[in-house]
Amino acid sequence: MKVAVFCPNLIGDTVMATPTFRALKNGLDRASLTAVIRPHVAPTLDGCRWFDDVILFDHRSSNRSNRTLAVVGRLRRERFDLAVLLPNSYRSALVARLAGIPRRLGYQRHGRGVLLTDVLHHPVDAGGQRLPAPIVETYLKLARYLGCPVESTRLELATTPADEAAADRAWADLGLAGLDPVVCLNTGGAFGPAKNWPVEHFAALARRLADEAGARVLVVCGPSERENARAIVAAAGHDRVVSLAERELSIGLTRACIRRATLLITTDSGPRHFAAAFGTPVISLFGPTHIAWTRSQHPLAWHVRHPVPCGPCQRPVCPKGHHLCMKDLSPESVHAVARRVLAKSATYS
Repeated sequence: MKVAVFCPNLIGDTVMATPTFRALKNGLDRASLTAVIRPHVAPTLDGCRWFDDVILFDHRSSNRSNRTLAVVGRLRRERFDLAVLLPNSYRSALVARLAGIPRRLGYQRHGRGVLLTDVLHHPVDAGGQRLPAPIVETYLKLARYLGCPVESTRLELATTPADEAAADRAWADLGLAGLDPVVCLNTGGAFGPAKNWPVEHFAALARRLADEAGARVLVVCGPSERENARAIVAAAGHDRVVSLAERELSIGLTRACIRRATLLITTDSGPRHFAAAFGTPVISLFGPTHIAWTRSQHPLAWHVRHPVPCGPCQRPVCPKGHHLCMKDLSPESVHAVARRVLAKSATYS
Protein backbone atom coordinates (compact mmCIF):
# COMPACT_ATOMS: atom_id res chain seq x y z
CA MET A 1 0.00 0.00 0.00
CA LYS A 2 1.19 3.51 -0.84
CA VAL A 3 0.31 6.19 1.71
CA ALA A 4 0.65 9.96 1.27
CA VAL A 5 0.94 11.63 4.67
CA PHE A 6 0.12 15.33 4.43
CA CYS A 7 2.26 16.82 7.19
CA PRO A 8 1.44 19.87 9.34
CA ASN A 9 2.34 23.30 8.02
CA LEU A 10 4.27 24.47 11.10
CA ILE A 11 7.53 23.19 12.56
CA GLY A 12 6.19 22.72 16.08
CA ASP A 13 3.08 20.91 14.88
CA THR A 14 5.28 18.63 12.79
CA VAL A 15 7.27 17.64 15.87
CA MET A 16 4.00 16.95 17.71
CA ALA A 17 3.02 14.69 14.80
CA THR A 18 6.06 12.43 15.22
CA PRO A 19 4.22 9.89 17.43
CA THR A 20 1.67 9.61 14.60
CA PHE A 21 4.37 9.15 11.97
CA ARG A 22 5.89 6.42 14.12
CA ALA A 23 2.54 4.70 14.64
CA LEU A 24 1.74 4.76 10.90
CA LYS A 25 5.16 3.37 10.00
CA ASN A 26 4.93 0.55 12.53
CA GLY A 27 1.21 -0.15 12.16
CA LEU A 28 0.65 -0.15 8.41
CA ASP A 29 2.34 -3.41 7.54
CA ARG A 30 4.68 -3.15 4.52
CA ALA A 31 3.20 0.19 3.51
CA SER A 32 5.31 2.79 1.72
CA LEU A 33 4.94 6.21 3.36
CA THR A 34 5.55 9.49 1.51
CA ALA A 35 5.60 12.82 3.35
CA VAL A 36 3.84 15.69 1.60
CA ILE A 37 5.40 18.62 3.42
CA ARG A 38 6.29 22.29 3.10
CA PRO A 39 9.89 22.91 1.99
CA HIS A 40 10.80 25.04 5.02
CA VAL A 41 9.37 22.42 7.40
CA ALA A 42 10.93 19.34 5.78
CA PRO A 43 14.40 19.75 7.41
CA THR A 44 12.75 19.28 10.81
CA LEU A 45 12.56 15.56 10.05
CA ASP A 46 16.11 15.15 8.74
CA GLY A 47 17.63 11.97 10.14
CA CYS A 48 14.25 10.36 10.91
CA ARG A 49 13.36 7.13 9.12
CA TRP A 50 9.58 6.99 8.90
CA PHE A 51 9.20 8.11 5.30
CA ASP A 52 10.30 6.34 2.14
CA ASP A 53 9.97 9.49 0.04
CA VAL A 54 9.24 13.21 0.36
CA ILE A 55 7.12 15.48 -1.84
CA LEU A 56 7.64 19.19 -1.21
CA PHE A 57 4.41 21.15 -1.43
CA ASP A 58 3.84 24.90 -1.10
CA HIS A 59 1.25 26.52 -3.34
CA ARG A 60 3.13 29.84 -3.10
CA SER A 61 6.58 28.42 -3.84
CA SER A 62 8.89 30.09 -6.35
CA ASN A 63 9.77 26.55 -7.46
CA ARG A 64 7.03 25.45 -9.85
CA SER A 65 7.60 21.78 -9.04
CA ASN A 66 6.41 22.46 -5.49
CA ARG A 67 3.17 24.18 -6.50
CA THR A 68 -0.31 22.71 -6.49
CA LEU A 69 -0.68 21.49 -10.08
CA ALA A 70 2.77 19.88 -10.12
CA VAL A 71 2.17 18.13 -6.81
CA VAL A 72 -1.29 16.93 -7.90
CA GLY A 73 0.30 15.53 -11.07
CA ARG A 74 3.01 13.69 -9.18
CA LEU A 75 0.58 12.23 -6.66
CA ARG A 76 -1.65 11.07 -9.49
CA ARG A 77 1.24 9.47 -11.39
CA GLU A 78 2.45 7.60 -8.32
CA ARG A 79 -1.03 6.14 -7.68
CA PHE A 80 -1.36 6.39 -3.91
CA ASP A 81 -3.92 4.22 -2.12
CA LEU A 82 -4.47 6.35 0.98
CA ALA A 83 -4.00 9.98 2.01
CA VAL A 84 -3.72 10.81 5.72
CA LEU A 85 -4.38 14.52 6.16
CA LEU A 86 -2.92 16.04 9.32
CA PRO A 87 -3.55 19.69 8.31
CA ASN A 88 -7.13 20.87 8.61
CA SER A 89 -6.93 22.98 5.46
CA TYR A 90 -9.39 22.72 2.61
CA ARG A 91 -6.46 22.84 0.17
CA SER A 92 -4.83 19.64 1.48
CA ALA A 93 -8.10 17.71 1.04
CA LEU A 94 -8.66 19.19 -2.42
CA VAL A 95 -5.15 18.20 -3.55
CA ALA A 96 -5.69 14.62 -2.36
CA ARG A 97 -9.05 14.50 -4.15
CA LEU A 98 -7.70 15.96 -7.41
CA ALA A 99 -4.83 13.47 -7.27
CA GLY A 100 -7.35 10.65 -7.43
CA ILE A 101 -6.30 9.07 -4.14
CA PRO A 102 -9.20 6.71 -3.49
CA ARG A 103 -9.17 6.85 0.31
CA ARG A 104 -8.76 10.18 2.10
CA LEU A 105 -8.73 10.40 5.91
CA GLY A 106 -8.90 13.64 7.86
CA TYR A 107 -10.89 15.87 10.17
CA GLN A 108 -14.02 17.73 9.14
CA ARG A 109 -13.02 21.40 9.01
CA HIS A 110 -13.76 24.35 6.75
CA GLY A 111 -16.44 22.45 4.83
CA ARG A 112 -14.00 19.92 3.41
CA GLY A 113 -15.86 16.82 4.56
CA VAL A 114 -17.26 16.26 1.06
CA LEU A 115 -13.68 15.81 -0.18
CA LEU A 116 -12.90 13.06 2.34
CA THR A 117 -13.88 9.41 2.37
CA ASP A 118 -13.10 8.86 6.07
CA VAL A 119 -14.06 11.74 8.35
CA LEU A 120 -13.20 12.38 12.00
CA HIS A 121 -14.64 15.20 14.08
CA HIS A 122 -13.00 17.50 16.61
CA PRO A 123 -14.69 17.70 20.03
CA VAL A 124 -16.84 20.81 20.40
CA ASP A 125 -18.74 22.50 23.23
CA ALA A 126 -22.50 23.07 23.40
CA GLY A 127 -22.13 26.15 21.20
CA GLY A 128 -20.22 24.28 18.52
CA GLN A 129 -16.86 25.82 19.40
CA ARG A 130 -13.85 23.53 19.13
CA LEU A 131 -12.60 22.43 22.55
CA PRO A 132 -8.88 22.70 23.37
CA ALA A 133 -7.27 19.28 23.06
CA PRO A 134 -3.62 18.23 22.78
CA ILE A 135 -2.54 18.24 19.15
CA VAL A 136 -0.45 15.12 19.80
CA GLU A 137 -3.60 13.16 20.62
CA THR A 138 -5.62 14.76 17.82
CA TYR A 139 -3.11 13.50 15.26
CA LEU A 140 -2.84 10.08 16.89
CA LYS A 141 -6.59 9.54 16.47
CA LEU A 142 -5.94 9.33 12.72
CA ALA A 143 -3.47 6.48 13.25
CA ARG A 144 -5.79 4.73 15.69
CA TYR A 145 -8.65 5.01 13.19
CA LEU A 146 -6.50 3.00 10.75
CA GLY A 147 -5.89 0.33 13.39
CA CYS A 148 -2.30 1.32 14.14
CA PRO A 149 -1.21 0.54 17.71
CA VAL A 150 0.15 3.57 19.58
CA GLU A 151 3.02 2.42 21.75
CA SER A 152 4.01 5.89 23.00
CA THR A 153 3.12 9.57 22.75
CA ARG A 154 6.79 10.52 23.08
CA LEU A 155 7.95 13.18 20.62
CA GLU A 156 10.94 12.07 18.56
CA LEU A 157 13.58 13.76 16.41
CA ALA A 158 17.09 13.04 15.23
CA THR A 159 20.19 15.03 14.39
CA THR A 160 22.47 14.33 11.45
CA PRO A 161 26.27 14.24 11.50
CA ALA A 162 26.24 17.59 9.69
CA ASP A 163 23.98 19.08 12.39
CA GLU A 164 26.28 17.89 15.15
CA ALA A 165 29.38 19.14 13.35
CA ALA A 166 27.82 22.59 13.00
CA ALA A 167 26.94 22.60 16.70
CA ASP A 168 30.47 21.46 17.60
CA ARG A 169 31.87 24.47 15.74
CA ALA A 170 29.42 26.84 17.41
CA TRP A 171 30.19 25.42 20.85
CA ALA A 172 33.93 25.87 20.30
CA ASP A 173 33.76 29.31 18.68
CA LEU A 174 31.34 30.75 21.27
CA GLY A 175 33.11 29.39 24.34
CA LEU A 176 30.42 26.89 25.31
CA ALA A 177 32.56 23.76 25.42
CA GLY A 178 33.48 23.80 29.13
CA LEU A 179 31.78 22.31 32.16
CA ASP A 180 29.40 25.23 32.77
CA PRO A 181 25.69 24.69 32.17
CA VAL A 182 24.46 26.05 28.84
CA VAL A 183 21.02 27.65 28.78
CA CYS A 184 19.50 28.25 25.36
CA LEU A 185 17.03 31.09 24.86
CA ASN A 186 14.59 31.07 21.94
CA THR A 187 12.66 34.22 21.12
CA GLY A 188 10.61 33.72 18.00
CA GLY A 189 7.69 31.86 16.50
CA ALA A 190 5.78 31.67 13.23
CA PHE A 191 2.41 32.18 14.94
CA GLY A 192 2.80 35.95 15.21
CA PRO A 193 4.20 38.73 17.42
CA ALA A 194 1.69 38.14 20.22
CA LYS A 195 3.84 35.22 21.42
CA ASN A 196 7.00 37.34 21.69
CA TRP A 197 8.55 38.08 25.08
CA PRO A 198 10.21 41.52 25.20
CA VAL A 199 13.90 41.67 24.25
CA GLU A 200 14.71 43.53 27.47
CA HIS A 201 13.12 40.72 29.52
CA PHE A 202 15.24 38.11 27.74
CA ALA A 203 18.34 40.26 28.30
CA ALA A 204 17.64 40.68 32.01
CA LEU A 205 17.06 36.95 32.39
CA ALA A 206 20.25 36.11 30.47
CA ARG A 207 22.29 38.45 32.67
CA ARG A 208 20.96 36.87 35.87
CA LEU A 209 21.60 33.35 34.59
CA ALA A 210 25.18 34.31 33.72
CA ASP A 211 25.84 36.18 36.98
CA GLU A 212 24.02 34.02 39.49
CA ALA A 213 24.17 30.56 37.91
CA GLY A 214 27.54 30.80 36.25
CA ALA A 215 25.71 29.60 33.16
CA ARG A 216 26.65 30.23 29.58
CA VAL A 217 23.66 31.58 27.69
CA LEU A 218 23.15 30.90 23.97
CA VAL A 219 20.43 32.75 22.09
CA VAL A 220 19.26 30.55 19.21
CA CYS A 221 17.43 32.10 16.28
CA GLY A 222 16.09 31.71 12.79
CA PRO A 223 16.97 34.04 9.90
CA SER A 224 14.14 36.46 10.74
CA GLU A 225 15.18 36.61 14.41
CA ARG A 226 18.85 37.59 14.01
CA GLU A 227 18.25 41.21 15.05
CA ASN A 228 16.38 40.20 18.19
CA ALA A 229 19.19 37.79 19.09
CA ARG A 230 21.80 40.51 18.59
CA ALA A 231 19.73 42.93 20.66
CA ILE A 232 19.46 40.47 23.56
CA VAL A 233 23.21 39.93 23.63
CA ALA A 234 23.91 43.68 23.44
CA ALA A 235 21.40 44.52 26.19
CA ALA A 236 22.66 41.73 28.46
CA GLY A 237 26.19 43.14 28.21
CA HIS A 238 27.81 39.97 29.55
CA ASP A 239 30.64 37.94 28.04
CA ARG A 240 28.81 34.71 28.94
CA VAL A 241 25.80 35.66 26.79
CA VAL A 242 26.24 34.87 23.08
CA SER A 243 24.06 34.05 20.07
CA LEU A 244 23.94 32.18 16.78
CA ALA A 245 23.07 35.38 14.90
CA GLU A 246 26.40 35.61 13.06
CA ARG A 247 26.48 31.97 12.01
CA GLU A 248 25.01 30.07 9.07
CA LEU A 249 21.60 29.17 10.46
CA SER A 250 19.59 26.01 9.96
CA ILE A 251 16.91 24.00 11.70
CA GLY A 252 19.51 21.26 12.12
CA LEU A 253 21.90 23.57 14.00
CA THR A 254 19.10 24.67 16.32
CA ARG A 255 18.09 21.05 16.95
CA ALA A 256 21.65 20.03 17.79
CA CYS A 257 22.18 23.01 20.11
CA ILE A 258 18.96 22.32 22.02
CA ARG A 259 19.77 18.62 22.22
CA ARG A 260 23.01 19.33 24.11
CA ALA A 261 21.77 22.25 26.23
CA THR A 262 21.23 22.01 29.98
CA LEU A 263 17.98 23.97 29.71
CA LEU A 264 15.90 25.72 27.05
CA ILE A 265 13.81 28.80 27.86
CA THR A 266 11.48 29.60 24.98
CA THR A 267 8.31 31.18 23.76
CA ASP A 268 5.53 28.81 22.71
CA SER A 269 7.15 27.97 19.37
CA GLY A 270 8.65 25.08 17.43
CA PRO A 271 11.97 24.73 19.30
CA ARG A 272 10.00 24.14 22.49
CA HIS A 273 9.08 20.76 21.03
CA PHE A 274 12.67 20.06 19.99
CA ALA A 275 13.46 20.01 23.70
CA ALA A 276 10.70 17.50 24.38
CA ALA A 277 11.91 15.27 21.56
CA PHE A 278 15.47 15.21 22.94
CA GLY A 279 14.63 15.06 26.64
CA THR A 280 16.07 18.53 27.32
CA PRO A 281 14.49 20.43 30.25
CA VAL A 282 12.38 23.30 28.92
CA ILE A 283 10.60 26.33 30.36
CA SER A 284 7.91 27.64 27.99
CA LEU A 285 6.57 31.19 28.24
CA PHE A 286 2.84 31.35 27.48
CA GLY A 287 0.77 34.41 26.72
CA PRO A 288 -1.89 34.40 23.99
CA THR A 289 -2.00 30.65 23.39
CA HIS A 290 -3.82 27.98 25.36
CA ILE A 291 -1.48 25.46 26.96
CA ALA A 292 -3.97 22.61 26.38
CA TRP A 293 -3.48 22.67 22.58
CA THR A 294 0.23 21.89 22.66
CA ARG A 295 0.73 20.02 25.91
CA SER A 296 2.95 16.97 25.62
CA GLN A 297 3.97 14.38 28.19
CA HIS A 298 7.54 15.65 28.45
CA PRO A 299 8.41 15.13 32.15
CA LEU A 300 10.96 17.98 32.17
CA ALA A 301 8.63 20.73 30.92
CA TRP A 302 7.55 23.77 32.93
CA HIS A 303 4.97 26.31 31.74
CA VAL A 304 5.04 29.93 32.93
CA ARG A 305 2.32 32.48 32.24
CA HIS A 306 0.94 35.76 33.55
CA PRO A 307 -2.87 35.50 33.69
CA VAL A 308 -4.84 38.36 32.18
CA PRO A 309 -8.63 38.77 31.86
CA CYS A 310 -8.48 38.80 28.04
CA GLY A 311 -6.42 35.65 27.62
CA PRO A 312 -5.57 33.28 26.27
CA CYS A 313 -7.01 34.88 23.13
CA GLN A 314 -5.38 32.60 20.52
CA ARG A 315 -4.68 35.66 18.36
CA PRO A 316 -1.37 36.22 16.50
CA VAL A 317 -1.50 39.97 17.23
CA CYS A 318 -2.77 41.38 20.55
CA PRO A 319 -6.34 42.55 19.77
CA LYS A 320 -6.22 45.10 22.59
CA GLY A 321 -2.80 46.46 21.69
CA HIS A 322 -1.29 46.21 25.19
CA HIS A 323 0.29 42.71 25.05
CA LEU A 324 0.20 42.53 28.86
CA CYS A 325 0.14 38.72 28.92
CA MET A 326 3.80 38.76 27.81
CA LYS A 327 4.97 42.22 28.93
CA ASP A 328 3.89 41.58 32.52
CA LEU A 329 5.47 38.13 32.61
CA SER A 330 8.53 39.23 34.57
CA PRO A 331 12.13 38.06 34.15
CA GLU A 332 12.17 37.49 37.93
CA SER A 333 9.35 34.95 37.77
CA VAL A 334 11.00 33.06 34.92
CA HIS A 335 14.38 33.15 36.67
CA ALA A 336 12.81 31.65 39.80
CA VAL A 337 11.61 28.65 37.80
CA ALA A 338 14.95 28.36 35.99
CA ARG A 339 16.76 28.35 39.31
CA ARG A 340 14.69 25.41 40.54
CA VAL A 341 15.14 23.51 37.27
CA LEU A 342 18.91 24.01 37.24
CA ALA A 343 19.09 23.02 40.91
CA LYS A 344 17.44 19.72 40.04
CA SER A 345 20.19 19.23 37.46
CA ALA A 346 22.74 19.91 40.22
CA THR A 347 24.16 22.73 38.14
CA TYR A 348 23.00 25.86 39.95
CA SER A 349 25.67 27.12 42.33
